[in-house]
Amino acid sequence: MKQKHILTGAIVAVVLVLVGVIVWLMVARHEDAAIKEELTQLQELAEMEKSEMENEYQNFAMQYNEMKMRINNDSLAAQWEAEHKKYEETLAELKRTKATDAKEIKRLTDELKTLRDILRDLVHQVDSLQQLNIQLNNENQNLRNTNEQQQLHITNLTDEKEALTEKVTIAAQLDATGIHAQGNNKKGKATDKIKDVKKFVVSFNISRNVTAQAGNRSIYVRITTPTGDVLSHGGSFNYENRNIEYSMRKDIEYNGEETGVTVYWDVAEALSAGTYRADIFADGSNIGHTTFTFK
Repeated sequence: MKQKHILTGAIVAVVLVLVGVIVWLMVARHEDAAIKEELTQLQELAEMEKSEMENEYQNFAMQYNEMKMRINNDSLAAQWEAEHKKYEETLAELKRTKATDAKEIKRLTDELKTLRDILRDLVHQVDSLQQLNIQLNNENQNLRNTNEQQQLHITNLTDEKEALTEKVTIAAQLDATGIHAQGNNKKGKATDKIKDVKKFVVSFNISRNVTAQAGNRSIYVRITTPTGDVLSHGGSFNYENRNIEYSMRKDIEYNGEETGVTVYWDVAEALSAGTYRADIFADGSNIGHTTFTFK
């Protein structure tokens, strides 16, 4: 009876052990399947990220080619070159990594994401510099346009000032009116016979002009003979940037009011008949003239 109990206990123990082994095998198989499934999912995810990184690299390569033409900042260009080189090296390493090495793929894709963010930030910096450069160019162009407008305005003002100065100069110019010239004989009477003329008399009025500056004035009268000679004692004055001879000169005090002037020329030589001309000058300008004829 005792042996029967011992045998029964042994059988129960063996059964329990077998059940335990079976349970352990089932659990182990389940865990192994779960691990395999997880590994498969991780590998698929890593492959997707790897493919995504390769696609992003193509986009960055295109942007890089464009960026090389746009980067004028040496520091940014050097940084871009360095980070871009790291990106290419990491991507090449990712391509060489076996699809079963999910951990390494994960590490490399994370590193590529970091490099991608750095490159993206550099792109933004260059774009910002480009926008700033465009803005500065526009501002410079606006300044140039403003400067050109100001220069044009200054030129116009200068032209207006010169025109105004010319008008004022013209307005201030003296004017001889009522000009009369004649030849007198030895009795002081007018004669139209050249052989009897002993003195030329030229009389005129300097018109009223409140614009003209008051003060002393030198008035010059120049008599030209029918043959074009100037009756002169050798005196000269400046007219249109050259010195010309005059016949008579008279200094007057001019106060802006009408002023009468009379000058005389004593005839001491034989003169020819014909038309004579008397020109009157003041302040370097010809302010009037007249002609008179003798037989």
